[in-house]
Amino acid sequence: MAWFESWFDSPYYHLLYQHRDESEAKFFLDNLLNELQLPEKASILDLACGKGRHSIYLHSKGYTVTGADLSPESIHAANLHATNGLNFIVQDMREPINSKLFDAVFNLFTSFGYFDAESENLKVLEAVRQNLVPGKGVFVLDFMNAAKAIKNLVLSESKELQGIRFDIRRYVENRKIIKEIRFSDQGKDYFFTEMVNAFLLKDFEQMFHHCGLSIDKIFGNYALDAFDEESSDRLILIARI
Repeated sequence: MAWFESWFDSPYYHLLYQHRDESEAKFFLDNLLNELQLPEKASILDLACGKGRHSIYLHSKGYTVTGADLSPESIHAANLHATNGLNFIVQDMREPINSKLFDAVFNLFTSFGYFDAESENLKVLEAVRQNLVPGKGVFVLDFMNAAKAIKNLVLSESKELQGIRFDIRRYVENRKIIKEIRFSDQGKDYFFTEMVNAFLLKDFEQMFHHCGLSIDKIFGNYALDAFDEESSDRLILIARI
């Protein structure tokens, strides 16, 4: 089983990341929607949606939203919010959703680059292209600025949540940022790994071109300021087919 299949489906994953900034997410999405000017009631695919926090907010803005994630546990939780125009499915992001086209595909919060083989990461982009409306579909990828992330990497830290102490170690190996997470709960020891490719802008330019996606705009933070590899926190790409 790949690391993301076990870790993302674990209740401990959601415990460790329970304090994600909702106001920051809404701020980003508001800026993004203002930038994109999608058609009224446009169809959006939230790819790697987790428990659906972005999907739910996008739907509240009047869009028809499908949230897709590999984790059955996350989709089960997200489906508690399902309603007309908002649905969630278990889906491998490397495979296109059959017989479905979207006005926009969003892949947010560094939910890309999990696979070891370049061909597997390219499959994600190829699937995105197949699920976009030809000629006008737009793809948004929100990734970390890997250059700054590596430069400022916190090598080790501990967090205590609900009586569980999470010991976290980070390092870079083979152009991947790796996070090792160790903890004990109810007398049992656990060890999980997160691993993401440290893709730079030049890597995305090559991959997008290979998959028939044309980068239209590049931003460096959730306020959609210009990207700078030295100082930007994020690498946000808007691409079209």
